Amino acid sequence: ASHLIDGFGTRTRAYVQVQNGCDHRCTFCIIPYGRGPSRSVPAGDVVSQIRRLVEGGTREIVLTGVDITSYGPDLPGTHTLGKLVTQILKHVPELPRLRLSSIDQTETDADLMRALADEPRLMPHLHLSMQAGDDMILKRMKRRHLRADAIKFAQEARRLRPDIVFGADLIAGFPTETEDMFTRSLDIVDECGLTYLHVFPFSPRKGTPAARMPQVGKAIAKERAARLRAKGDAALNTYLQSQIGQTLEILGERDGLGRTLGFAEVKCATASAGELVSTRIIAVDGPNLVGEI
Repeated sequence: ASHLIDGFGTRTRAYVQVQNGCDHRCTFCIIPYGRGPSRSVPAGDVVSQIRRLVEGGTREIVLTGVDITSYGPDLPGTHTLGKLVTQILKHVPELPRLRLSSIDQTETDADLMRALADEPRLMPHLHLSMQAGDDMILKRMKRRHLRADAIKFAQEARRLRPDIVFGADLIAGFPTETEDMFTRSLDIVDECGLTYLHVFPFSPRKGTPAARMPQVGKAIAKERAARLRAKGDAALNTYLQSQIGQTLEILGERDGLGRTLGFAEVKCATASAGELVSTRIIAVDGPNLVGEI
């Protein structure tokens, strides 16, 4: 099952693909046309691959796919992402850290939320496929959630796991987006408590419905993306500043650098690759924390 390995982020982290393809048809996206319907990798294959990686020294596994929260319906029996996560943690007890890549909050299952609350080895870091904060734009994107759904999910996840950190994908300048609509995307950063933003100025993909909608123009999309990124930079800085004085577990990724449970990068001169160490956070340096052991 070596095809499952999606890549190595560092010597200590590996990306394991558990799903490919997508059954949804967001109006801006070409992925379903190129990769076909959602297909899940059998849980036994995933567990076996992760066990081999951990035996080889990997300390953190990231589950990846095009739409990992759609995991399971195409497999025999009853499978969900939450059940897969539970199986991995049960059958690979030596794995210190399991992390999820981007998720669709509308597809999260009860087992996943239970694992988030009860499994300390499942990292308190979720990257949300949010895309926009305005309901009309979300409908024109053919997303399956509304603004209130995203806010409710963030509140519930934070109730279950108070130290959780959120990232999100956001598109600026989607066709027909007005300034008021864009403002609601800016506002959702605070309303959901987002920390890590991946911001994309809208770029039409040939053959997609969004490419045929009235465009707002590249210059406007670029300017709005810059404002969203500035909002994201401020949110990240606020979060990093809140970590000063805390003692956090970091996983050394390469000498002198590590990551917290919440995915913040920490500069720590004595951190060694592959080691899990408690580190006192003493400062912020740009997008990074500074720690000492």
